[in-house]
Amino acid sequence: MKNNYEMFNIEKIIQEEDKLGIKMEDKVSIIIPVYNAEKFISKTIESVLSQSYKNWEMLIMNDKSTDNSYEVILKYSKLDDRIKLINTERNMGVVKGRNTLIEMATGKYIAFLDADDYWSENKLEKQINFMDKKNADISCTEYTRVNENGDFINEIKIIEEIKYKDLLKNNYLGCLTVIYNVEKIGKRYFKERKKNEDYVLWLEIIKESKKIYGLRENLAYYRVLNNSRSSNKIDAAKDRWNIYRKVENLSLLKSIYYFINYVIVALKKQNKVIKLVLKYKIKI
Repeated sequence: MKNNYEMFNIEKIIQEEDKLGIKMEDKVSIIIPVYNAEKFISKTIESVLSQSYKNWEMLIMNDKSTDNSYEVILKYSKLDDRIKLINTERNMGVVKGRNTLIEMATGKYIAFLDADDYWSENKLEKQINFMDKKNADISCTEYTRVNENGDFINEIKIIEEIKYKDLLKNNYLGCLTVIYNVEKIGKRYFKERKKNEDYVLWLEIIKESKKIYGLRENLAYYRVLNNSRSSNKIDAAKDRWNIYRKVENLSLLKSIYYFINYVIVALKKQNKVIKLVLKYKIKI
């Protein structure tokens, strides 16, 4: 009887909302792989808990952490049943971790957030509304880079419509800002790589969807860690060349053209960061 009564109430609420023109929120599945993030994971989780958009599930994998990450996450999962904690018996790595969580996701939308990053409180609401208006397969937003202490480094700006050629020149998409619509493009998985697995996935999607919509508002915070996989610039450049030649199968001439653009963009970014460091004496 209780279940029938609850179902009746839910149906009644939906009917009333339809009459008033209120749209039910579609579920967003938030993918968070965690490895030794005890220092930052509370901030990450709390940034999701504070979202103005309420229909979400947090799929969070403790990937055999050796610190107290599991205990911290467990505490939050007991307080909110939207938080689903998965604890691995062996370390899977970030790619397999994300893919496992994507497979488990039940939302119309899939969003990504790493264990040391965090969102503004209206991030989901603004981005989902933006995607609805644009009828977008996939979208991203602008974001702020901060150091381990949360101090400002710089802001990452984007363009409103990102096409394949734009993405080859510059990876505008911070993984922590990306949301894609499962109903429109299906579940999309990351390929196993040492780095830039997200960039390779965005290239794969954009070739089918033709464009990625950029919401030009700063709605997320990316924490730059000293041991970050993206911190080695030489390795990053080598991998970008490899993506052009072996993943995207571009000709030598096109690869040189896009690589030059990549280097120019990278140098401009580095120059801006250096100026900010000197001006504000920021510790990176």
